[in-house]
Amino acid sequence: MATSAEYVDLAPTQIVPLLADKGIYIASESSFYKVLKNKKLLEHRGKSKKKTYNRPAPLVALAPNQIYSWDITYLRSAIAGKFYYLYMFMDIYSRKIVGYEVYEVESMEYSSQLIERICEWEGIQKQQLVLHSDNGGAMKGATMLATLQKLGVVASFSRPRVSDDNPFSEALFKTVKYCPQYPSKPFASLEEANAWVRNFVNWYNNEHLHSGIKFVTPVSRHEMKDGEILKYRKRVYEEAKLKNPNRWSGKTRNWDKIEKVFLNYLQKEKNIDISLAS
Repeated sequence: MATSAEYVDLAPTQIVPLLADKGIYIASESSFYKVLKNKKLLEHRGKSKKKTYNRPAPLVALAPNQIYSWDITYLRSAIAGKFYYLYMFMDIYSRKIVGYEVYEVESMEYSSQLIERICEWEGIQKQQLVLHSDNGGAMKGATMLATLQKLGVVASFSRPRVSDDNPFSEALFKTVKYCPQYPSKPFASLEEANAWVRNFVNWYNNEHLHSGIKFVTPVSRHEMKDGEILKYRKRVYEEAKLKNPNRWSGKTRNWDKIEKVFLNYLQKEKNIDISLAS
C-alpha cells in the first residue's frame, strides 16, 4: 500500500487517515513505519526537500565579556495567578551574573534597558559581545533588537522548541529555584522579590564555588584570578602527595584552569579551535 502509485509520495501520517476516509484499516502509523524501516524504505517521500534541523554554529568564550546568556523565569507572588518576572544575564565564561532585575511584566522595553545598563557597567565595546537567548518576545522584540544593534551586540538565538540550546541560563535558574535560601512561601511584593534576588546574586557571584569552573567563585574567574587560585590548589595537592605518596594510586586532582567555554557545540567538537565570530 505504501509503495502503490496512489500513496508512494505520502508519509504514513497521511496514508492512514486517507485510508480511514475510504473505510479501510490496514495498520497503525507506527506499524507502517516499522514495515518501511525493515524494508529500508524509510526515506523522505515526495518531491520537496527533506526538512533539516541544523544546530546553531558553535561559539566559544576565551575570556570574560565575550558571550552572555540570558533568560526570564517566573517567581511566585502572594496573589494567586500572578507572577513576578526575573530577568537575569550571565557571562558564560565566568558564570558571573552581570545583571538582573525583577519586574511585574515580561517586556522587551525592560530587557532593552537592562542590557544597556549592563554594557555600561562592564565597559562593553561594539562587536565585543554575543548575547544568547531563547526566542521569547522580550528577546526578539523590535525594541530589543534595535538596542542590540545600537550597542553593537551580536544576537544569538536558540532553535525553536529546543530547550537545551540555552543551557547556561537553564542551569542558573535551577540553582536559583533549588538553593537552600529560596523561600518556601511566595514573595509578598516586588520589593521583597528584588531584595531576595539581590542577596542571592551577592552569594552566587562572591561565595558560591561553581562546579563548572573548577570550584572558584564567578567573580574570581571574571576578574581572571582563578588561574592563581587553581595553581595554589595544585601545589597543595602535589606537596601532600610528596609527603605521603601511598595515599595516591595515580595523579593528583586536576586543578587545571578551563580555558574555553563552548556554547552550542557537539561533543566531538570540544577540542576544535574556533573563533568567537563563528
